[in-house]
Amino acid sequence: MTAAAKLLPYEHMPCIAHMLQRCINVSLSNSGFANVLAKCHKIEGHFRHSAANTMELQAQQATLGQQREPLIQDVPTRWNSTVEMIKRLNRNQAAPKATLDQQHHKLVMLTPPEWDKLQRLSTLLEPCRYVTEIRCGEAYISCSVVLPALCHLRQVMKVSEEDPAYVVKFKTIFMEELAFRQESTNNAWLKLATALDPRFKDLKSLPKSERKEVWTSLGGMLYEQSPRRSLLTSQDGPPRKKFHLLQMGSDSESDEEVQPDRDIHGYRAEPSISMEDCPMQWWAAHSGAHDKLARLARKYLATPASTVPCERLFSVAGHIVQKKRSALHSENVNQLVCLSNWLKDE
Repeated sequence: MTAAAKLLPYEHMPCIAHMLQRCINVSLSNSGFANVLAKCHKIEGHFRHSAANTMELQAQQATLGQQREPLIQDVPTRWNSTVEMIKRLNRNQAAPKATLDQQHHKLVMLTPPEWDKLQRLSTLLEPCRYVTEIRCGEAYISCSVVLPALCHLRQVMKVSEEDPAYVVKFKTIFMEELAFRQESTNNAWLKLATALDPRFKDLKSLPKSERKEVWTSLGGMLYEQSPRRSLLTSQDGPPRKKFHLLQMGSDSESDEEVQPDRDIHGYRAEPSISMEDCPMQWWAAHSGAHDKLARLARKYLATPASTVPCERLFSVAGHIVQKKRSALHSENVNQLVCLSNWLKDE
């Protein structure tokens, strides 16, 4: 599928959510958290694989006045499960320890420094969880959020003097992996999508040296959309040369050269909208004032930043079309997939 996508005459947008999860996995395996996470897996497996142990744990939770909730074990294919596992275990430190004290087992309980390490890891992974969730949705714009989200992660992952050695190592590896993998993304597309989003059009997520280039590229696209430009590029032979001669004979600046800058200045002069507002609704309301930019906004903002919605659709179809239902007609499959989505929304 990847090789076929590269042959298509379209712009390729890698899945940003997959990129982020690979950065997290590499950072976890090389920063000293592996031993602590292995202990967590053994403790949670002890309770998860035994109904009797689970009942004893719930009894201890009730005795301590805590909410009865099972422990969670992280799964490599389920994103953010590691941070959920750590948060659940941190909330229930006393109950598993009290339950294990009454049992005969060979488990090694976490030490106070390891509990502190888990708490720090939860703090590190929480921003990554938030960024992953906002980029995996299908009911809102995700492409223009990529660069501001990555900028936020870089700010969070800056090394401070209070960080212990294992946190410094995690942040350093994460930043290196993020910089390396971001080079393979379609940064030009992401920059234009960010500029066309009324929430992020100030381009604060980009270095100052790159902001002017983005607006210049956007102005070039508007120039290509101008009617006169389209006429010039659609003609062949002598007519094109004649039009160029007419342009060369003018001493004043033509309207089609001024208009792109005027459109961009008008858009940049508009007040920014809040983070809760939908940029597509803003463009629908302002399409009359910024007609050409609105067409570009529909193109760039509609691009998903992740393949997660498509993979969810494949998973739903895989649950519907099974061995015992392999004779379903394609129209019935489409209807069942739609019904499944509608019932989920309800």
